[in-house]
Amino acid sequence: MTTEQVIADRHVRWVFGWDRRAGDAPFGFRRVFGEFYDFDSADLRLYDDFDPEHRVATTAAAYGEIWEPAFREMVSAHHAVDDGPHVLASGDLAVSTLRFVARIVTPEAVTDIRTTTSLVWRGTPDGWRIVREHNSTEVLPAGTLDGRFGWGACRSPVR
Repeated sequence: MTTEQVIADRHVRWVFGWDRRAGDAPFGFRRVFGEFYDFDSADLRLYDDFDPEHRVATTAAAYGEIWEPAFREMVSAHHAVDDGPHVLASGDLAVSTLRFVARIVTPEAVTDIRTTTSLVWRGTPDGWRIVREHNSTEVLPAGTLDGRFGWGACRSPVR
């Protein structure tokens, strides 16, 4: 398998790591994403504009602290790859870009989104790890993704 194929596979698996289903074990960032992020790197920069506070995390643990509360409160989150991944690799660095759609269900709301994600990966002795992340999210009109994820996956307890 080429480096580009490895990175493409990892990026897709990373997207689906964010999926949540009713009855899942409580969300633990390191448990879910330990194989993807470089938890030992001193030079990470991780950003997602879906974070209401628009924080830039400089460690994987700090990034997890941004997302763990929200994902523990979710009823469900369903994702689908919409475009990509597109990968460039050279030496021990690779970059991948991918667009996904998701339906996020909380006890209060159903939110449909489209996100473009760019990840920079570094080859380490433990494999390819994320050292840079930038996600840009558009909230879609309500109901845009109706039927996209199969019957029952998109039903909200508030509808």
